[in-house]
Amino acid sequence: MAHIVVIDDSPTEVYVLQTMLERNGHQVSVAKNAEEGIALVKQAQPNAVLMDVVMPGMNGFQATRELNKNPETSHIPVIIVTTKDQQTDKIWGMRQGAKDYLVKPVKEADLMGILGTVLH
Repeated sequence: MAHIVVIDDSPTEVYVLQTMLERNGHQVSVAKNAEEGIALVKQAQPNAVLMDVVMPGMNGFQATRELNKNPETSHIPVIIVTTKDQQTDKIWGMRQGAKDYLVKPVKEADLMGILGTVLH
């Protein structure tokens, strides 16, 4: 079982992701925006982060870059989970340090497969 932080401003998306993760035995913590998420990741030191892109204030690309630059959190894999499905968005997300990129709506098998890869 891994500890996963979900950073997303949509209660519906949080519910969907949290349900999938908990059904597969993971512990979930939630942050409603990037700033709150960065603070939570620093404090909780989770096994992985699921990061939305479009949020008020700092966006997920900026937050991913911030987590990857910080020595306290750079070892924690960030998976971007977003509605932004353009190839340029994916490339940009990976350049910010994301380990993978999922487009919403997320399929449970895809999410668990990616988590299986980044957690080992």
